[in-house]
Amino acid sequence: MESVNTLKAPQAIGPYSQAIISGNFVFTSGQLGIDENGTLSKDIAKQTETALKNLSEVLKAAGSSLSNVVKTTCFLADINDFAVFNEIYGKYLNNKPARSLFEAAALPKGALVEIEAIAEIQKQ
Repeated sequence: MESVNTLKAPQAIGPYSQAIISGNFVFTSGQLGIDENGTLSKDIAKQTETALKNLSEVLKAAGSSLSNVVKTTCFLADINDFAVFNEIYGKYLNNKPARSLFEAAALPKGALVEIEAIAEIQKQ
């Protein structure tokens, strides 16, 4: 196993890695919509887009990409944000990977969305 770390996405806020490579797959930790200034917008659309950009950077650091994602697990602080989340998610993950989505009672740092993924490593 190999730990993945990139400065192009927020650093882990606890004792875990941004992602782990195992075999031909990368398993990411949940990515929040924290921007490059370390802040969270109060807007679900902006947080979703930023979380997906952060996820993309972690995958890139692992030798993968959003187009190689096979499964995501997504968490929303409010399930009523589903339609907005889904519209933005679909623009970034148009390969339609398998997905689970849950409403969570609370997310770290008061986030509105968190997204984790499993992706295949691109063959060299």
